[in-house]
Amino acid sequence: MTNRFPSISLDALVVIDAVARHTSFNRAAIELNKVPSAISYTVLQLEQRLGLLLFDRSKRKICLTPVGAELLEEGRLLLRMASDMERRLIGRSNGWETELRIAVDTIFGAQLLFPLVEAFDALESNTRLNLREEALGGCWDALTNNRADLVVTGLGSMVNPSGGGFDIDVIGNLNFDFGVTPNHPLVMLANQQDAPITDDQLRPYRAVSVADSSLARSAATFGLLTGQDTLTVASMRDKLAAQIAGLGVGFLPSFIAEPEFSAGRLVKLHVLQPRPAATFAVVHRRGNLGNAGKWFRTQMLANPSLFPGLYS
Repeated sequence: MTNRFPSISLDALVVIDAVARHTSFNRAAIELNKVPSAISYTVLQLEQRLGLLLFDRSKRKICLTPVGAELLEEGRLLLRMASDMERRLIGRSNGWETELRIAVDTIFGAQLLFPLVEAFDALESNTRLNLREEALGGCWDALTNNRADLVVTGLGSMVNPSGGGFDIDVIGNLNFDFGVTPNHPLVMLANQQDAPITDDQLRPYRAVSVADSSLARSAATFGLLTGQDTLTVASMRDKLAAQIAGLGVGFLPSFIAEPEFSAGRLVKLHVLQPRPAATFAVVHRRGNLGNAGKWFRTQMLANPSLFPGLYS
């Protein structure tokens, strides 16, 4: 099928851009290292193919017509896209990824990598960054199903994938505390008895849980009791807010819970079945990282303080 629309080359857009900026064929020719007749011929040929007048030549300084201005606005977007693509492809040939996808467990959130992003920008690698937040087994799911190249995730039989092929660098362990609002019935119960709260005493009260963000794996859960009502939210931030609002109870990372205990918004309770400490690691497929991924991995391992609450 014949294309009914005239083609507009990137070279022609470069010429239109130069003429528009300099308001002169001669000065545009100097910039592009061409003779003025070649510049005017390119513009004239494009105008004839389009059947449109792109420049008003009636004055001393030529200027874009309204339709020429519209074409140039769209054309500059195409030129930027083409330039970005060229730089990324050149970077790819030098070992830099076109795009690096990093998934971070919701306990920490992808925003904790922002200081590294600023430092990475200074490398001028032209690698696009895609940062995402996942919950429970979601980081592993993203890694094993090619939705992420590098992840910061918890380790454990309920979330790790089966099989090998991964490089796993442990960055530390994380403790959890059980928190409720100060006026919750469990606080009165805890004050009345000289013993930790049992599962049977917890079961009547709704728990707040973060949903496993896995798409292709069985969902994992932590700290929930059989028969217990549950309020499920999307992130650790939502879980904290729900518990402060008195919508349910549950375990929180100690570094997140402790400021709420100190401020009196939550009360720490001792339970008979505490949640064990979780081990976190930086993980990627073996041999699958380019220069950008290697740089972020090195930086995260060298700066574990990026991830609060972790201890060796």
